Amino acid sequence: MANLSTAYLNPEIVSRLDNLSLRARLVVEGFIIGLHRSPYHGFSVEFAEHRAYGPGDEIRHVDWKLFAKTDRYYVKEFEEETNLKSYLVMDQSRSMTYSSHGVSKLSYAQTLAASLAYLMLKQQDAIGLALFDSELRQYLAPRAKPSHLDAILGRMSEIQPGPETTIAPILHQLAESIVKRGLIILISDLFDDPDQILMGLKHFRHKHHEVIVFHILDPQELTFAFSTRTRFRDLETGEVITTEPWHIQKAYQKRVGQFLELYRRRCRQQNIDYVQITTDRPLDLALSEYLLKRRRIG
Repeated sequence: MANLSTAYLNPEIVSRLDNLSLRARLVVEGFIIGLHRSPYHGFSVEFAEHRAYGPGDEIRHVDWKLFAKTDRYYVKEFEEETNLKSYLVMDQSRSMTYSSHGVSKLSYAQTLAASLAYLMLKQQDAIGLALFDSELRQYLAPRAKPSHLDAILGRMSEIQPGPETTIAPILHQLAESIVKRGLIILISDLFDDPDQILMGLKHFRHKHHEVIVFHILDPQELTFAFSTRTRFRDLETGEVITTEPWHIQKAYQKRVGQFLELYRRRCRQQNIDYVQITTDRPLDLALSEYLLKRRRIG
């Protein structure tokens, strides 16, 4: 069972499932099992709505399904709603469709966003959704009802990748429209003017929102490890160039390193959680970062 739970944190395996709801459930359940098997039992209890069985607990509250998976006794808990409102702000532009290994950035982002929504609603947190490319294409206000997950996953399943990315105006629009303090979760490859994007993120902080950024990149976008003469086409503008990649690899890697460091440094200055993640990495990394943020918010 441990191996199976680990498999469903592998983005390449889970992306083979067409059903986004099933993807989210398997990822979160695999993540929860992994935490129960780790030394951080208290960490998992806080969000999984379970705690270790102890003297005085009624046996009828034991979660037998979880016992079958973990060989440990846990008691179901039903906590009051926390009233935290979170917003998944997800990039659906054409640049997100790039893939060098079978999992596109868009597919990874969909699975991550769906898993976060599933996890948050299990916590009884209210979750909203904003999908954008050059415009805000979809918006669902936060709700904490379990049935809201179907609406969120339905919108994400119907994504039609849009034209160019225009991130900053979307961030400013949302920052002005979201009144009550909440958690903003941006999921994007951030392929737009970094200074403008960072100003948009700063706008959220000015409005006293908490912010976490998941910077989704394909491994090749970091390494540029192409071995033969290659034709490159910009997925958003259609511009095409042909070049010998090894001639420019070092210069490319240096520019990318500067690009990432800019985000790391400026986000740190604004108390924004910045998580750079490639599409070949297990999904538990992103879920763990969310939980750390959630714990700090309380």
